[in-house]
Amino acid sequence: MESLFEHLGFVIQPIPKETLFLAGKAFLQYKKRHGGKSNGLPDFFIGAHTAVANYRLITRNRGRFSTSLPSVELIMPNRLTH
Repeated sequence: MESLFEHLGFVIQPIPKETLFLAGKAFLQYKKRHGGKSNGLPDFFIGAHTAVANYRLITRNRGRFSTSLPSVELIMPNRLTH
């Protein structure tokens, strides 16, 4: 699989320890606000990595990121209407 990503020009970066810590903290805050909901943990890894690396994140899920990871700059595409 990694060779496919390399062929396509993607760079695979390791996840820093700071990212894992921040993702865990943000996810726990989310669970406290929304009861026992346990879905969405991958979103927190993505959001935390974005915060630690100082990237911007394109998403349609403003609520989860703006509340739990407020330092992440969000790019919110317009929803397509048919």
